Amino acid sequence: MADLLFTGGPIFAPGSATSLAVRDGRILAVGHDEVRDLAGPATEVVDLRGRLLIPGFQDAHVHAVMGGVELGQCDLTGTVDPEEYLRRVRGYADAHPDAAWIAGGGWAMESFPGGVPGRELLDRVVPDRPVFLINRDHHGAWVNSRALELAGITADTPDPVDGRIDRLPDGTPAGGLQEGAIRLVESLIPAVTPADRLAGLLRAQELLHSLGVTAWQDAMVCATNGYPDVSDAYLAAATDGSLTATVNGALWWDRDRDASQIEELVAKRDRFTTGRLRCDSVKLMLDGVAENFTAAMTASYQDGCGCATGNRGLSFIDPPALARYVTALDALDFQTHFHALGDRAVRDALDAVAAARAANGFRDTRPHLAHLQVVHPDDVPRFRALGATANLQAYWASHEPQMDDLTIPFLDPALAARQYPFGDLRRAGAHLAAGSDWPVTTPDPLQAIHVAVNRSHHGSGRPAFLPGQELDLGTALTAYTAGSAYVNRRDDSGTIRPGHRADLVVLDRDPFAGPAAEIGDTGVAYTYVDGTQVYAAG
Repeated sequence: MADLLFTGGPIFAPGSATSLAVRDGRILAVGHDEVRDLAGPATEVVDLRGRLLIPGFQDAHVHAVMGGVELGQCDLTGTVDPEEYLRRVRGYADAHPDAAWIAGGGWAMESFPGGVPGRELLDRVVPDRPVFLINRDHHGAWVNSRALELAGITADTPDPVDGRIDRLPDGTPAGGLQEGAIRLVESLIPAVTPADRLAGLLRAQELLHSLGVTAWQDAMVCATNGYPDVSDAYLAAATDGSLTATVNGALWWDRDRDASQIEELVAKRDRFTTGRLRCDSVKLMLDGVAENFTAAMTASYQDGCGCATGNRGLSFIDPPALARYVTALDALDFQTHFHALGDRAVRDALDAVAAARAANGFRDTRPHLAHLQVVHPDDVPRFRALGATANLQAYWASHEPQMDDLTIPFLDPALAARQYPFGDLRRAGAHLAAGSDWPVTTPDPLQAIHVAVNRSHHGSGRPAFLPGQELDLGTALTAYTAGSAYVNRRDDSGTIRPGHRADLVVLDRDPFAGPAAEIGDTGVAYTYVDGTQVYAAG
C-alpha cells in the first residue's frame, strides 16, 4: 500500500497521468484510476483538484547561504527606489545601534545614473558609522564616506588589477566599488559567524522549499578571493539532519593559484560529502558582468557615443592554463561549473572542455556553463558536441533598465543581438539546466520560467526581449527539473517515474491550461522531499 497518494489532476510525467503513489520516499506507481487501488487505511490522499503535480525544482546555480545571511542583514531587495533604499538603511541603523558596520545589500544598478551610487546619499542617513552594501549581482558595492576613510581609499588609491574604484571627475572616490575593489572595504567588516551562516542556510532552505525547490547546486563553497566561505554551514546541517534539501556544492577554484590546489580540492570533496551534501563540482569564475564592463567579450565595449573603448572585459583565469586545470579536474571525476557570461568567456570554457575531452575521452563529468549572456553563433553547436550543459538564468532575459540603460548601449550591436540565446541552444540540441543565481535575482523558478517562455518579466508590460529565443513551457519546466537534476548528478530525481525519489511539488494551478502571459501567476501549494511534506501554503 502507498504512504501517499496524489490524484485528481494532471501530472508532469512521460505520457499521460492523473494519479501517483509514493511509498518509503520513492514513487511507487504513476497512472490513472488504477493507481488509487494502492491506497490503504493509512494512506494520505492529496486531491490535486486539477492542479499540476511536477517533480521538485532543482536550482543548478544558487548561493543559498549567502542569500539567507543577507535576508537577516540590511535588505534592499524588492525595490529600485533610491529613497526607499535610504529609508531601509536608516531604519536598519536605528534598529541596530550597537552594530559597528551597517552591512547588507540588494540594490540595483538601474537605480543610479550610470549604475554608480554616490557615497553622499548614504552619508545623509548614516554619517557616523561605515556602511557597506553589496549590489544585487554581487559584482559591485555601495559605501559611505566613513567606510572609504577606514579603508584608506582616496583619490591617490590605485585600482586593483581585478577591479575598479568608481570616481568623480577629480579622482575622488564616488561611493561605488567594482569587482576586486570590493575587497578593499569588505575585508574590514566584522566576520559573519558560523552560527550566522547556519541560520542563513536554514532561512534560505525554508524560502526555497516554499518556492518548490527541493535540491540545488551552491555555486560557491569553500570560497577564496575575498568571497565568504559557507562550507561550515552545509557541513553542520548535513551532519545534524537539518538539511532537508539535497545539495551539490561547487568547490571554489582560487584564481590566484595554480594546479597545486587540486590536491586540496580532492580532500575537500571527501570532507564535504556526507548525508544530503556532496561536493564533487568545481566552480571556475572566468569573467565578470556586462553592466560594469568586466564580462569577457570578443568585441570591445562602447562608450556613450557608440565608439569602441578597447576594453573587452576581464579574463580571471588565463585560457591556456584553464584548459590544463579543467583537464586535470576531469581526470579526477570532478564536474566543472563555469561562470561564463561574455562570449569570450563562453568560448574559453568550451575550449577547456574540448581539451579535457581530447585528453581524457568523454567521461561522465557533466560540465556546465552558467549565465551565458552572450554566446557566439559558432559556439552554440559546441555545447551538444562536447556534452556541456547550458545552465540558464532565464530571469535575466528581459527588457528592464539594467539591460536597456546599462548594457545594450555599451555592447557592440552584434553582441547585443546574441544575448541569452535559449532558443538557439535548444534548436542545436544542447542540454539545458536552469538556476536563479539568488540572491542576485529572485529564487522563484516560476518567475524565471515565465521569462524563459515570454522573454519579459511577469506584469512588466514591456515587449519581448529578442523574440525567437524563447522556450516553450514544457522545455523550460524540464530544464528546471530534469535538466538540473542531470547537472546535480541526481539521476533518480527530476522526472516522475516509478523508483525515483518522491521530490514533488503541487502547483496552485495548471499553467499549461492558461495563456503563457499568466505563467507568472502560478504559485506553490505543497512541496515534498522524499515523500515528506516540507512546505504547505498558508
